[in-house]
Amino acid sequence: MRILVANVNTTASMTEAIAESARSAASPGTEIVGITPRFGADSCEGNFESYLAAIAVMDAITRYEEPYDAVIQAGYGEHGREGLQELLEVPVVDITEAAASTAMYLGHKYSVVTTLDRTVPLIEDRLKLAGLDARCASVRASGLGVLELESEPERAVEAIVAQAREAVERDHAEVICLGCGGMAELEEKVSAATGVPIVDGVRSAVTIAEGLVRMGLKTSKVRTYAPPRPKVVTGWPIPGSDGAR
Repeated sequence: MRILVANVNTTASMTEAIAESARSAASPGTEIVGITPRFGADSCEGNFESYLAAIAVMDAITRYEEPYDAVIQAGYGEHGREGLQELLEVPVVDITEAAASTAMYLGHKYSVVTTLDRTVPLIEDRLKLAGLDARCASVRASGLGVLELESEPERAVEAIVAQAREAVERDHAEVICLGCGGMAELEEKVSAATGVPIVDGVRSAVTIAEGLVRMGLKTSKVRTYAPPRPKVVTGWPIPGSDGAR
């Protein structure tokens, strides 16, 4: 089984960190391939960058020439999952939705701890669109930018732990979701400080994707995610936009 894990930004070191986290959750025999878009922002922290990333990820995935069994979109609260589902038959799993759905098996309410405050509405909207918002106690910002998670890891852990504790004590969350692909592999440190289960979206997405592939399930093409209708799209950079692989 081969799973493509698409970073939504162009920072190659973050792609590798995300891929390594995915590999730690993958079953024997599952190959994880990290994908870095060839264009886009070096971090995604707002609507402009998120919409840009949606195009970039679709471009990167449709340019991948080897066979694969599933795709993971490793951007928290980012746009684009639906477009990928129109283009592909294989399962497409978004880490935002993977983390939240996993958290709901572990406690009554969950909270998300993310990066900057400006990303909070994007995550709230993604959870609402996916029907996962009813059991979300809160979405809290650590105040750190995406790239600071790499450049200042100790400060990052401290800030994330502080907000996770607030979510548990004030918002009555029973599970914490790490709200950024760049927070991969922080579960143990945050769990030790809070005493509650910590869910990483990348690792959750891997286990969900593997399960869908093993069950032989693919994206429905009956209505919502039917392939795009053939038409003239001037300047469109993505090959195979008629749904062909």
